[in-house]
Amino acid sequence: MAKAKLIAALVLAALVVTVVLQNTQSVETKFLFATLTMPRAALLGVTLLIGIVIGMLVSLLLSGRKAKKAKEAEERKAD
Repeated sequence: MAKAKLIAALVLAALVVTVVLQNTQSVETKFLFATLTMPRAALLGVTLLIGIVIGMLVSLLLSGRKAKKAKEAEERKAD
């Protein structure tokens, strides 16, 4: 199992390096009234981080609702 995780991590690292090396061109990004110029790889990284944060927040919200419903159901059974 440890070897599989190591291999997966190495493959993922190789993919990240490949994406970064192939996306070094600068791109202009407009968001509302701001205009930013950055390498395409940086833009991909920022987008990835935003997606991860949104996914974590949604997961936390949904797990909190599940826990609340389970607690309410347990309280109903106790009555």
